[in-house]
Amino acid sequence: MIQIDNVSKSFHGTQALDHLQMHVPKGAIYGLVGPNGAGKSTIIRHIVGAYRPDEGEILIDGENIRENASIKEKIAYIPDEIFYFAQATTLDMMHYYKGLYPSFDEQYFYKICKCFPMLNLKKPIRSFSKGTIKQVAFVLALSIHPALLVLDEPVDGLDPVMRRQIWSLIMGEVADRGTTVLVSSHNLRELEDVCDHIGILSHGHIILERSLDNLQSSVTKVQVAFDGDLPPIPEGLQVLHSVTNGRVSTLILKGQPREAQEKMAALHPLLLDVLPLSLEEIFIYEMEGEHYEVKNILF
Repeated sequence: MIQIDNVSKSFHGTQALDHLQMHVPKGAIYGLVGPNGAGKSTIIRHIVGAYRPDEGEILIDGENIRENASIKEKIAYIPDEIFYFAQATTLDMMHYYKGLYPSFDEQYFYKICKCFPMLNLKKPIRSFSKGTIKQVAFVLALSIHPALLVLDEPVDGLDPVMRRQIWSLIMGEVADRGTTVLVSSHNLRELEDVCDHIGILSHGHIILERSLDNLQSSVTKVQVAFDGDLPPIPEGLQVLHSVTNGRVSTLILKGQPREAQEKMAALHPLLLDVLPLSLEEIFIYEMEGEHYEVKNILF
């Protein structure tokens, strides 16, 4: 769905994107994560056509996004900071979107408005709280039935019940219409529940990109204890991180959980536990490799 090849972008001498390569499969929910300043919002603005790259190419469904109205009308974008016309109500914006997007579904708009009972369609949007403005943004965006939904910190400012409601609506679009979703967020726990692909962005380039299942099955967290010092780690297991407290050592190993368990069990430890890694833990490890100062958060 999205193919980004060798994209670079500088602002006033500062390199925001550095020969970035990225691929978002059609129908995927792709989580884009990275520390502040990594370039997440910058690449998102390129994807929706707001920025022009200094070099490289961005293709949506095989077509360049720049000056391409037929592709842009299939994209819904909810930025972190949302702008609407000063005096506009939700109904005003509904009519505006209806004129802008041929696929806008007015019947669906009124249907999903019922999911947001506190939303006053005739009240100026500027008088709403940040969370209610986000609700307006989702109602309008989902009513387009977009082929590509691009979200930058999408549920920031929403309460837990409303977050679940919105994700349920998004997942419905993915299941029913094959919508592709690109979401950038710092809430890694939430992304872990909804995403099937993950890309980690650092210093303007992707350092890791794969399916979430593959990502979580390729790194293993092991806690072991021996009657004495920790013996040499078996061949075939790469130690990515190690911390020892007393007899108990916590190891982050490159390898599948079953393989790690079998090889570590062959050392006859007093204690052996193989634990799954969360997306947040994987992110922290990868950023440590990028000289991002995090000390012992994994443990």
